[in-house]
Amino acid sequence: MKDKASAKKKTAPKQDDSLGARVRQEMVAWFWVVLVFLLVNGTLGQARVIPSGSMENTLLIGDHLIMSRVGYDAGIPFTNLHVSLWKNPRRQQMVIFQPPYGHNNKPDLIKRVIGLPGETVDVHDGFVWIDGKKLEEKYTTGPTELPSSYERLPGFHGLPLTVPKDEYFVMGDNRGNSYDSRFWGCVPRGAIIGTPVAIYMSVEEPEAAWNGNLANRFLAYADAMAHPGKVRWKRLFDTF
Repeated sequence: MKDKASAKKKTAPKQDDSLGARVRQEMVAWFWVVLVFLLVNGTLGQARVIPSGSMENTLLIGDHLIMSRVGYDAGIPFTNLHVSLWKNPRRQQMVIFQPPYGHNNKPDLIKRVIGLPGETVDVHDGFVWIDGKKLEEKYTTGPTELPSSYERLPGFHGLPLTVPKDEYFVMGDNRGNSYDSRFWGCVPRGAIIGTPVAIYMSVEEPEAAWNGNLANRFLAYADAMAHPGKVRWKRLFDTF
């Protein structure tokens, strides 16, 4: 009997060791999952939601985008540290970038590249002109006009403007409702962090739902679950 009891005592620590080993393996596995997620989030892609109507009708308020950073930018998650990579945007390509000077507390913006480095951009007669030639744009909503002088950011003197080296002139597609390079000038290449790839969700809710307030966003998702008609199903998985 003593031999059986001692045998049980000897086997018990092995079971504990086995359980501890499984726990350690699980922790290591989750560590690698989180690490891979952070690396993907910082270097390959991220999610963004459209909070305003400046890109209508190409992008609508409540469109949820997958953004690709490949070739444009690499950053350390949860920090402001990032480095620009080798890709440069093309004309009329949509880009996501950090907000202009004096607006550092605002979320990233999305606009369309209009003027490239070294080009002269002007606006008159309802159109954009690049080096004296009218730019054909089939995606815009409303005529393209210049803001009045008092609406411009201090220090920016308006158009015509020759785009500096390593900078880009950007505008929203909804020309009557877009705060863009017409107001504050060009975007440095170092501020551009990626380009939209696809719409993975689109919810018809007002701007207040997407202004960064988590409670408002939760209520918007709850409303969409209760009323599926709020989801713009036809826009899901549209690519750019």
